[in-house]
Amino acid sequence: MNPRKVWSVAWKELLQSARDPLSLGMLLGVPCMMLLLYGYAINFDVRHIALAVEDNDKSAVSRELIASFVNSTYFDQVADLPAGADLRRLTERRQAKGVLIIPEGAARDLAAGKTVPLQLLLDGVDANTATTVLGYASALIAAANVQEVAAASGRLQLAPIDFQPRVWYNPELKSTRFLIPGLIGFILMLTAVLSTAISVVREKERGTMEQLRVTSLKPGELILGKTLPYLGISLLATVLILVAARFLFGIAVAGSYFQLFAATLVYLIGALGLGLLVSSVADTQAVAFQGGALISMLPAIFLSGFIFPIRSMPRALQIVTYAVPARYFNVVLRGVILKGAGLESYPQDMAFLVVYALVVMGLAYLRLARKEV
Repeated sequence: MNPRKVWSVAWKELLQSARDPLSLGMLLGVPCMMLLLYGYAINFDVRHIALAVEDNDKSAVSRELIASFVNSTYFDQVADLPAGADLRRLTERRQAKGVLIIPEGAARDLAAGKTVPLQLLLDGVDANTATTVLGYASALIAAANVQEVAAASGRLQLAPIDFQPRVWYNPELKSTRFLIPGLIGFILMLTAVLSTAISVVREKERGTMEQLRVTSLKPGELILGKTLPYLGISLLATVLILVAARFLFGIAVAGSYFQLFAATLVYLIGALGLGLLVSSVADTQAVAFQGGALISMLPAIFLSGFIFPIRSMPRALQIVTYAVPARYFNVVLRGVILKGAGLESYPQDMAFLVVYALVVMGLAYLRLARKEV
């Protein structure tokens, strides 16, 4: 393999990309734009839930309970309902996501040591949101119970078990910290596959691929020269994404940057190989774009654990996810970025990424080396 020939092809590809603002924008601008769009749009944190309250007791105790809901910032009181209000109509019109009903005589029953039955009606159309809201409400009621017991007895009641939960790596339980590393894997897979596939197919459409074949270039030199520029640009896009994640979302890399880029390099080689494989099948840029987006975007979103937990999928789909490289890359990314772990903690995931890169690159080489392609 002649390094000068590889460099010549790579330099030609860099010049061509620099002269094509659309391609350069897709490689550098689109990743940052997608990070902003998905980073702000996809958020599983539930705050400021519209809460209507039917307070039939009108006591200091009921007002304190309502205040604990509002002051938590999880709930916003949007209505103070009279007794007998049409609660179904309120939720049907989406004026409130939940309705808290406090019965008459709640303060009196609490003072007498009786149990007070509270009712919380939730809009369960969005099951995930309803489950989260139910958890918030349960925690607030549990805290109120502790305060009432302590106030009634005049002293703090010590539980037999001192339960002190502590959350590592994401103390605020912000979904953004979980989603941003997955976004990096999704964006890099999409841009690397599309850029490589389109660049090779463009040569076919212009008729320059045959001109390259009649030169002294070997298939390996052509493939390497074609992929090196996009590998460098994709790594630059990775840097831009990490910088944006740090300053826009406050997510810093807790682990080693060197190990992070080593894992990213292996992942990108597999993605570029997949793009070459697509280009060996497609004859037009439109087909290359559609095919590349189909086999890179959909698995990276739905089958990688990026958004939807793999353990919740049907068994058949769980088996399919083992062939998705983004699944393994997301595990490594979240470990290095959020936990500060090293690559030695994920030997199986890294082994799959290496094998995937070698297999896909090998298949792409065999396809592109054929004279009829």
